[in-house]
Amino acid sequence: MIKDQIDTRFNVVKFSCSFSSTEDVSFLLKTFWSLPISTSKSFCLRLDLLMENSASGSFLRNRRLESFLETKSGPNVRETQKISSKQVTTRQRPNKTDAFIDDDGWIPTLISCVRIVTCFLAMMVTTFIWAIIMLMLLPWPSQRIRQGNIYGHVTGRLLMWILGNPLKIEGTEFSNERAIYICNHASPIDIFLIMWLTPTGTVGIAKKEIIWYPLFGQLYVLANHLQIDRSDPCAAIKSMKKAVQAVKKHGLSLIIFPEGTRSKNGRLLPFKKGFVHLAIESGLPIVPIILTGTHLAWRKGSLHVRPAPISVKYLPPIKTDSWTADNINDYIKMVHDIYVENLPEAQKPISTDDTKNSSRS
Repeated sequence: MIKDQIDTRFNVVKFSCSFSSTEDVSFLLKTFWSLPISTSKSFCLRLDLLMENSASGSFLRNRRLESFLETKSGPNVRETQKISSKQVTTRQRPNKTDAFIDDDGWIPTLISCVRIVTCFLAMMVTTFIWAIIMLMLLPWPSQRIRQGNIYGHVTGRLLMWILGNPLKIEGTEFSNERAIYICNHASPIDIFLIMWLTPTGTVGIAKKEIIWYPLFGQLYVLANHLQIDRSDPCAAIKSMKKAVQAVKKHGLSLIIFPEGTRSKNGRLLPFKKGFVHLAIESGLPIVPIILTGTHLAWRKGSLHVRPAPISVKYLPPIKTDSWTADNINDYIKMVHDIYVENLPEAQKPISTDDTKNSSRS
């Protein structure tokens, strides 16, 4: 049974009906679309489905279908529907505001230069302050290490704030372990992040040439961090043993770049053996730190810092107390594979042969 009611005040024609089968629904829809549509009329179709005797009655019972059509004339109804669908499509397009735009124009370059100069000046101030503290603590090496960590926390966080890159940090529940922290290396920004995010009581191991780095290198030595001579394997082994002795004596953690050098294009390089030797000798777990996006933010050999988003992810510790020297190559491959699985495609090694060759380094 169909009842109709015309509201002339709002130019709305309302149809209300009840029925008991899907054939009634089909008949009503055909009847509705066959009605003449006059100018500036709005139609509201309300269907009260009372499917008491059908299998789908429990689902459709008391449901309402409301369709509002704003139209000028009958032939233009389909055109209006097409326009509406285009508008919906436009609204459903993914938001690309988070996409990184690499702009080498003079304005972004100028802003980058200002930020780099500001970073250098800020580092001069903090380095001068902590250099005085380090000189006062010369008789206490372990205290200099801890003060060096505090300097890194303050300076690293300050420099990242000045650079202004969007930063996401995950897995911080693993960031306070007493462990060997390892990290992929593709940008100077990696140094700032490691300074900031490694826990207090962590000693670094770097190449001996770091002493010539302005400001940072001199404080690195004052903070009693360790240096290795990569050109002399015997001297490098002695440095590793010295690091293990310091870790055991003072209850310290270690931070090291397992690749041994910085990647030129951001892709993961083969791992050296040093971090595995340190893990076997010290018995400390290994905490991988995955850095992504730093190679886009500050590329090697460039003075242009770009606003690329950066992410830092701590992975769960890898236990090493059962590791033996007979399986060093297997451990290197296992840890390298963990990095390959967690890095984005643009930072993965081009060839899997890199992993095989890592044991030869």
